Amino acid sequence: MMRNTAIPFDAGMIEHIRVNLSAVERRIDTLKARRSVKKKWQAAWLLKAISCIDLTTLSGDDTPGRVRRLCAKARQPVRPDLMAALGMADRPITVGAVCVYHEMVSTAVEALKGSHIPVAAVSTGFPAGLSPFHLRLAEIHESVAAGASEIDIVISRRHVLTSNWQALYEEVKAFREACGDAHLKAILATGELGSATKIAKASMVAMMAGADFIKTSTGMEKINATQPTSLIMMRAIRDYYERTGYKIGYKPAGGISTAKDAVQYLVLVKEELGRDWLEPTLFRFGASRLLTDIERQLEHFVTGRYSAAHRHPMG
Repeated sequence: MMRNTAIPFDAGMIEHIRVNLSAVERRIDTLKARRSVKKKWQAAWLLKAISCIDLTTLSGDDTPGRVRRLCAKARQPVRPDLMAALGMADRPITVGAVCVYHEMVSTAVEALKGSHIPVAAVSTGFPAGLSPFHLRLAEIHESVAAGASEIDIVISRRHVLTSNWQALYEEVKAFREACGDAHLKAILATGELGSATKIAKASMVAMMAGADFIKTSTGMEKINATQPTSLIMMRAIRDYYERTGYKIGYKPAGGISTAKDAVQYLVLVKEELGRDWLEPTLFRFGASRLLTDIERQLEHFVTGRYSAAHRHPMG
C-alpha cells in the first residue's frame, strides 16, 4: 500500500468545499431502497466484511486475558465447520486488525505473533484529544515502540469548530511524523463537528497533512458513523485521489453492529470509490459487536437456523 505523502497546506483546496446535505440524504435513500443481496452472494459480501473489521476493545475493564481472547477470535473469526460448509476451508480469513488502548498493545502483539494481523492503538488523548500536546506525541511514540503498526489519532475538534484549518493541518502533520512507519488513521469525531461542510473540510485537511485513513468517530460520541457522513467523507477521498493520486483509506466506527449495515457500507464504498477500496488496506469497520452478527448470519445461511449470540463469543 502506497503511503500518503503530506502535501503543503493549500487553503484553496478547502475554500470551495460545500456540502448539499439534502442531496447527500437523497443519495443514501437510493441505497436503502434497494433489496439487499441474498443467499450465496450475501455470504460472500459478509466474508469480505469480516476481512475489513478492526476488531476492537476499548473498555476500562480490559484485561490481558480479554485481549488475548479477542486476538484468538481475530485469527479465526468464523468457526472452522462453517468455513468448511461455505467451501472456504482452504481459504482462511482473518479480521483486518485488532484495535486496543496503548496499555494492551504489547499483549496484542504477542498474541498475534506469526500472523499478518496488525495491531492498531488509539492515541493522542483518545477519545477527547485534550491532553497536553507533548504527551499526545509521546503516546504515539510509545505505542509504535510497543509494536503498534497503526495509530488511530483524534483531532482537536476546536480547530474545526473555529475553522482554524492551518492549526488542524499542523497538528495532524506532527502526529504523522511521530508515527514513523506506522500508518496514521485520523479520527474526526464527525458527530461533534457541527456541519456537513466542516466534516468535508476536516477530511480534506487531514488527508493533506498525511493521514493514511480518515475515520468517522471514536465510537464514544452521541452520534457516531452514519451513511450520510460516510458519503461525505468518501467523496472527499475521491476528490483527494483525483487531485494527488493518493488512495486514502476510510473507516466508519461506532454503532455498526449488524450484517445488513455492513453490506450497505460495502456497497456504498464500491459505488463511490471503486473495487480497490474493498480491501482492508483501504477500508475498515471499527467494531466490536459486528462480527457476532455476521457469524450468526453465516450460520443461518449454512443451516437455515439462527443461533444464539452467546454461541459466538468475542472474548
